[in-house]
Amino acid sequence: MKLRIKKLGIRTGGILIAVMNKEDAKLMDLRGLDRIKIIKGKIFETVIVDIDEHGDVVKKGEIGVFHDIFDKINLKNHEIVETIPTRRPFSIAFIKKKLDGCKLNQKELAQIVWDIVHNKLDDIELTYFVSSCYTRSMDMDEIVWMTKEMTSHGDILTFKKKPIVDLHCIGGVAGNRTTPIVVPILAAAGYTVPKTASRSITSPSGTADTMETITNVAISAKEMKKIVEKVGACIVWGGALNLAPADDKIIKVEKPLMIDAESQLLASIMAKKLSVSATHLLIDIPAGNGAKLTRINEATNLKEEFEELAKRVHMKIKVMITDGEEPIGNGIGPALEMRDILWVLKNDKRGPSDLKEKSLNMAAEIFDMLGKKDGKQLAKKILESGKAYEKFMEIVEAQGRRHELNIGTFEYNVVAAKTGKLIHLDNRAISKITRIAGSPEDKGAGLYLYKHVGDNVKKGEKIATLYSDNETKLKFAVEAHKSLDGFVVQ
Repeated sequence: MKLRIKKLGIRTGGILIAVMNKEDAKLMDLRGLDRIKIIKGKIFETVIVDIDEHGDVVKKGEIGVFHDIFDKINLKNHEIVETIPTRRPFSIAFIKKKLDGCKLNQKELAQIVWDIVHNKLDDIELTYFVSSCYTRSMDMDEIVWMTKEMTSHGDILTFKKKPIVDLHCIGGVAGNRTTPIVVPILAAAGYTVPKTASRSITSPSGTADTMETITNVAISAKEMKKIVEKVGACIVWGGALNLAPADDKIIKVEKPLMIDAESQLLASIMAKKLSVSATHLLIDIPAGNGAKLTRINEATNLKEEFEELAKRVHMKIKVMITDGEEPIGNGIGPALEMRDILWVLKNDKRGPSDLKEKSLNMAAEIFDMLGKKDGKQLAKKILESGKAYEKFMEIVEAQGRRHELNIGTFEYNVVAAKTGKLIHLDNRAISKITRIAGSPEDKGAGLYLYKHVGDNVKKGEKIATLYSDNETKLKFAVEAHKSLDGFVVQ
C-alpha cells in the first residue's frame, strides 16, 4: 500500500515506530505491534505499527513516522512510500525456546543480538528475553557466544600502550566507590586504563553517576580514545559509547525490573572489557548478608564462571571475593561518594579508612597480575604521594570539569533508639532509603554514615544523616527508614 509520510515530532531513541490510520491498518489486516516495511526506492526499514483508532494523528492514506525512522532511511515529509506487512523477527521464536528452558545455539543467539542492536524487538519482547535469562540461566557455551556477539556489534577500541588494564565490581554494596581511586593509581604507575562505567540499576549510585558530579561522563568513543592516549586513563559512561550496544539496551530493560541475570551479567561485563581491548581484568565480587550475593558459595561459583569465561575469550583475570556485609565508605549517593573519593585521594583525615584500604588492596591485586613486587606498598606510595590525586584531576579535566559538589539541602538525622553496639547495616534497606530520597538522579541525595558495624552507640547518638534536595522525597525516605530499619543496634 502506498502511503504519504507525515513526520511526527517524537523520537523513541530505540524501537522504530510508525502510526497508521485504523482504516489503512484494517485493509492490510494489521493490529497494534504488528510489523511493516517502509520502502523508499531500494532502501527499507522494518517498523512496529501503532494504530490511530480515531484519526486524530494520521488521516487515511497517511503514515505517521517518528524521527528515528527519518534518520535511518532519509525520508522527506509528505513523500509517498510503499508499505507492506512483514513477519515478526525470527528471534521471538528463539526467546520462547529459552523461556521453555532449552539451550540456544550460536546462530540463535546471534539473531537475538542482531535484532536487539537493530531495534527489531519491542520492549515487551526484549523484556521476555531478559526474563528468560534470569529464570533459565545460560550455560557457559551460551555465555561465550553471547559475549562474542555483543562485542562484535559495536566499536572495538585499541590503544598503543599495553598492557591495557580494567576492573569491575558486580555491585550490591552501597558506597564501595573504589574505581575512581584505583584507576588513577594504576594510571599514575604508567598503565593504560580505559574504564567504562555503568549507571545505577538497583544501587544509590553507579560509578558513572558519581563521576558525573564533577566531570562529563557522556563521551564518544573517539573522544574517549583521545583522552586515554593523552592522560593514560578515563572513567566514562559506557552507555554513551557504541561499545557492545546490545548490552546498553538490555540494561534499559533490567533497570525498571531491578533484576540482574547472572549469565547476562557475565556476558555484559566481559563484552565491555573486550570492546576496550583489555588484557588484564580484576573483578570484585562482594558477598554477605544484604549484598547481591549473600552466600560465599554463590560468590565462589560466580568467580569460577568468570575465570572460565576469561579463559575462553583469552583474557587474563583475577577475581576477588570481598566483604559485602555492610556499605563501604561513609557517603552513599553520587555527591557524598565523590566527597569520600576526593578525601581519600587528597589524604584528608576525613577519608574513610575502609574505602582507602579496599582500593589499595584492589590496586595491589592488579599490580600482582602485572608482575610487580610489593604491589600494596607501590599503590600506597602512589596514593600518599599525591600522584593518584594529580592523575585523577588530569582525568577530570580531560573529560571536562563540571560544577563543584553540592550536598542535598534538606536533611534528617538517623539516631540510635538505644545504647548498644551496631551489629548490622543492611545494604538493601539503605539503598532503598537513599533511592527514595532521590539518588542517583538527584546528585546531592544520599546518606552519610558516622558509624559502622561493631561501633558502640549511645541512645540518641547520630548514626547517619539522610539528605535530599526535595523535602517531600526526604519525608518519604524517612518513612521508609522507619519501616525498613536498616540500622540494627543491640
